[in-house]
Amino acid sequence: MIQFTSKGIYCIPGKFYLDPWQPVDLAIITHGHADHARPGMKKYLCHHLTVGILKSRIGPDIRVEGLAYNQTIQINGVKISLHPAGHIIGSAQIRLEYKGKVTVFTGDYKIQDDGLSTPFEPVKCHELITESTFGLPIYRWESIEIQNQRLKAWITHNQGYKKTSVFIGYSLGKSQRILNAVKDMGEIYVHYSIAKLNMAYSDAGLKLPSYQIIDPMTDMKQLDGKIVLLPPALLDTQLLQKIPHVAYAICSGWMQIRGARRWRSADAGFAISDHADWNGLLQAVKESGAEKVYVTHGQTASFSKYLNEIGIEAEEVNTNYGEELSV
Repeated sequence: MIQFTSKGIYCIPGKFYLDPWQPVDLAIITHGHADHARPGMKKYLCHHLTVGILKSRIGPDIRVEGLAYNQTIQINGVKISLHPAGHIIGSAQIRLEYKGKVTVFTGDYKIQDDGLSTPFEPVKCHELITESTFGLPIYRWESIEIQNQRLKAWITHNQGYKKTSVFIGYSLGKSQRILNAVKDMGEIYVHYSIAKLNMAYSDAGLKLPSYQIIDPMTDMKQLDGKIVLLPPALLDTQLLQKIPHVAYAICSGWMQIRGARRWRSADAGFAISDHADWNGLLQAVKESGAEKVYVTHGQTASFSKYLNEIGIEAEEVNTNYGEELSV
């Protein structure tokens, strides 16, 4: 049913692609992150909460259709439905069924319930196409509660030294989690690129804490002593340097490894990720009941090797997914 091509993951009988990285006629999209949702497609199909994100990031005039979770449609005889992936708002696993065979493409996903994204739901299938961004045993996340406590404790520490707490986190998914976690810790400012994507949460009926917006006209002095959220693209820019009395922290799963924080000269690093950790990946694979697993990006060699060792047939495939600091 599935073929891995130079344009992306192709459904042969359906004649459509899953998260393609080259322009195609019809792209079914798992979520709104830029490595999975690219410009140039004639038509997009995604979860209805992802529609606004695609229009915001790709263009307001794109042809895009939204589906609800568990809603079934047919294209060229292939039954298609979307199921919660728990990654970010509107993220979905794509279930394909053709002549009794079921293939599921997870896109990116996490097992932990962050309180904002629709929680991950396992989907039974014959073939599973999974990521493995953190497919090594060293990556094991603390609970959401402990993660949030660590963020708050760091802010309290900085406030004691009259420092401005700056969090570096991806604009879509991560920033909203941080915003929600530190809502009672003081006045919060977010970069306008984050505020723009906050609208997707508002449109979904999810109320985020109040915040003020940083734009090119903002006087950076007014951020002194406040809580600030910035996207990774601004990590090494003058904007960060202009904020008074800065202590900045990177929020990413990569911070699980000692040395990652020092590599970026950050004041702190928090292992907070919107991807599944080692245990989460294994849980998703086992709960799917898949007879064959394709591993698309991340620690593909290590994870597929381990799956084969425990009796689950697995194969690594080359794709264009994956972002360095967004996870």
